[in-house]
Amino acid sequence: MSPFEPVSTDVVLGDLGALLLDAGVSVTDVRGTLERVRDATAPGDQLAFAVLPEHVLVSRPGVPGATTIASGDGSDLTFRQTAHASRLARRLEAGRVSLDQVPAHIAHIRGITLRHPFLQRTLGGGLLASGLALLFRCPWWAVVLALLVGGLVAAIVVATDRIRAAAAVIPFVASFISTLIVGVVADRLDFGAVPLFAVCAPVALLVPGALITNALLELTAADIVTGASRLMYGLIMLGFMAAGIFTGAAVTGLRVDPHSAALVGETSLVTGHSGWEAVPPLWLSGIGVVVLAIGIGLSFGSGFRLGIATVIVMICTYAALQLLTPFTGSTVATGITAGLLFLAARVLERVTLAVPATVSFQPAFLLLVPGTVGLVALASFDAQALAAAPLVFLSLCIGTKVGALFADALRITRPVSPNTQTGSIRIIR
Repeated sequence: MSPFEPVSTDVVLGDLGALLLDAGVSVTDVRGTLERVRDATAPGDQLAFAVLPEHVLVSRPGVPGATTIASGDGSDLTFRQTAHASRLARRLEAGRVSLDQVPAHIAHIRGITLRHPFLQRTLGGGLLASGLALLFRCPWWAVVLALLVGGLVAAIVVATDRIRAAAAVIPFVASFISTLIVGVVADRLDFGAVPLFAVCAPVALLVPGALITNALLELTAADIVTGASRLMYGLIMLGFMAAGIFTGAAVTGLRVDPHSAALVGETSLVTGHSGWEAVPPLWLSGIGVVVLAIGIGLSFGSGFRLGIATVIVMICTYAALQLLTPFTGSTVATGITAGLLFLAARVLERVTLAVPATVSFQPAFLLLVPGTVGLVALASFDAQALAAAPLVFLSLCIGTKVGALFADALRITRPVSPNTQTGSIRIIR
């Protein structure tokens, strides 16, 4: 057989890998998925895969020049598109979709769009910010202001999304504008020292929590080049955001309460103020989790069913952190929660392909567990927070790896029916 005869297989698998990269899957998991798909759909082909942050190289060892390079379109997929991409890969592993059907499925997945993207993402950004402020028990004025400023930040992100050169400066500009507004309001109304999350919550949408955690996961899997490059990019984004906060605070004279930095499960802020300066009661933190989950669903395009799954995942994550933190501390609680959540996500994926593990795990993975830890540490300049941030990320990585190990040991990640008849993929609404 000529080495150039099955080139279409190389192209299809390369395009599938590029789709998974755009879906936010780590290069380690992309390579593993492609290898499993190769074994299931083209067992006779000796294909090797090299995965970079934006490119997938498919080569044939021993065949000079037989290398196919695939790349994504550079845009992040919505959660709904991510769910479709994950289901496509799983069905390929199970033999339920043939390789010649993949290009049509990929085209369909990339063609899925939000009906009202600007309105949906703006509203989602506002709810995400206000939910985070409510979760960390900021005063009522900060919760309302986070709703408005978070929506403004989301609108800025959506408006500049197509401008490639703006990606480098948007974290600084959005953080500066957000802090400027918070500082002016706090000064005009004489609120005094401002809780840290009143400043950080409106820009939480920009925090590269998933990017940095993916980088650490890739580093622990020996993908040194990719992990290091992602980690540096994520740290640069955090640095730009922190610089925007510092600049806005300097211009307005904003004072941040140095004792207001906390992780989930540690929040115990209590004040004697009343009215708009009063702190919401503790039981409203649970409502904040729901509002936060709805905001994430709208911001990242979950759709109705995946939005419900996001709410359930966030509530379970919050409950686990609240229960474990008093006994183990926030750092260890983060790792245990991540491991249990990842294992549960694999179980859910095993039961039904409608909720892939990538989507069910990503909301908590994205914000509630690691999302604002790095930004809070930089913005607070608190030695304890700065020391705790790397430990939290490391605990998250270890917990996720242990959860994946148990999932593999229990054969949870294996396809359910390798000989099932091929068919189409049902749309998730």
